[in-house]
Amino acid sequence: MGRRQSQRPRVGVRLTLVYGGTFDPPHNGHLAVAAAAATAFGVPVAFLPSADPPHRAPTEAAAEQRADMVEAAIAGDIRFACDRRELRRGGPSYSLLTLRELRAELGPERPIGWLIGVDAFLGLDRWHAWRELFELTHFIVVERPGRPLEAMGAELASVCRPRWRDTPQALTQAPHGLLYRLPMPLRPESATGIRDGLRAGHDMNAQLPAPVAAYIRRHGLYPSGV
Repeated sequence: MGRRQSQRPRVGVRLTLVYGGTFDPPHNGHLAVAAAAATAFGVPVAFLPSADPPHRAPTEAAAEQRADMVEAAIAGDIRFACDRRELRRGGPSYSLLTLRELRAELGPERPIGWLIGVDAFLGLDRWHAWRELFELTHFIVVERPGRPLEAMGAELASVCRPRWRDTPQALTQAPHGLLYRLPMPLRPESATGIRDGLRAGHDMNAQLPAPVAAYIRRHGLYPSGV
């Protein structure tokens, strides 16, 4: 009888990394987060603007305008792309539907990572069919000083506890279901703060990519203070 061969470990494959959000408007902080994720995982990041997010207040800029601003912000940077699938689909932007589409396109074995800020992640248990999301994707949680992950509710914490991994490479060893903390230094940008500043007539150019500031001014959004 021949010697039994040892089982080879699963070889990690490239992660498909998506960055969902309203991007109302996209700002320099969003670009910094995407750049950090692209570096950590060695893959491009697809920005995925939502059309009609059902778990939060309506956006101020229309979906197509927000996607146009994302396109303007990332133009010429090969690390980034813009995926408008939620705008084409119409209806509420349930992440579950988006991830089902991606999984159908990529197959059952391709790792998918959903890049998400800690504020949004702490409310994940209010998302539509949130437990099923772990059967479709990994989550890369962007940490922010002053917003500890320990603040999550008991049910979400219980689901997340065994899923955390310490390295980006660990998320290439399985197609879904794991969590990774992406550390980020404190940044000044916030979409809410930028909108408030624009309405107050403040100069917000330092927090916005120049093409986004130009788009806001051209279309009179928020209303424009740039």
